[in-house]
Amino acid sequence: MDRNPLSIPSLKDEVPAGEWQARVDLAACYRLVAHYGMSTMIANHISVQVPGAEDQFLINAYGLLYEEITASSLRRIDLDGNILDHRPDFPYGVSKAGFVIHAAIHRARPDARCIIHTHTWAGMAVASMKCGLLPLTQTGMRFAKVGYHDYEGPAFDLDEQERLVASLGDADALLMRNHGLLVTGPSIPEAFSNIYRLELACKAQVAALTTEVVLPRPEVVELTAHMYQPHVRRPYGVLEWPALLRKLDRMDDSYRL
Repeated sequence: MDRNPLSIPSLKDEVPAGEWQARVDLAACYRLVAHYGMSTMIANHISVQVPGAEDQFLINAYGLLYEEITASSLRRIDLDGNILDHRPDFPYGVSKAGFVIHAAIHRARPDARCIIHTHTWAGMAVASMKCGLLPLTQTGMRFAKVGYHDYEGPAFDLDEQERLVASLGDADALLMRNHGLLVTGPSIPEAFSNIYRLELACKAQVAALTTEVVLPRPEVVELTAHMYQPHVRRPYGVLEWPALLRKLDRMDDSYRL
């Protein structure tokens, strides 16, 4: 089996070591999102700031499935949408919506080094519920503080950027009404942990609302949310990441190319 069916030349020796590591981890994140059923063909996007260059970020080449993405296929762009890694023989650009959403948040929130946006069935369902995300489960209580952003149509308009940032505020999760989910994290492992857990909370909510539900006391919700903050016990996602990479390597290590 060809580990590089798209014949994308490796950038390993052409970019700084820090950028290459970010590329490998971001490609792994795309593969994991696909593996856990959170991808939508070529749609949606995950980005990470380029180490040492906060005004630049890496994002998927628009036209590749998540399961095809490799470290070298990722595009490096600036906050104005300019593609900086010029490769005339590489026919894939970046999603306009991906640029609009991710550039807005990277510009306003330097702490949000990684951003993940999905359109899963559970995420779209909960984002369309008037009640929003409910603290029905321990996993859901982790997201006691989330932002909400009203749907304005496909995210192609630069004017929406300011409102999108305001809706997110200082939260690390955003329910984009009638649209999908968005999470941020100070690192790729932490952002992946956030989207995995938020997706699980949404699935549990959709299942639970088929009957009458019990909500925990507000003080219990507050305590639980506090216990899952990264400074309280551990930054969730970091400990799990090496194990997830080992899982990927057993399945298909071509994301490293």
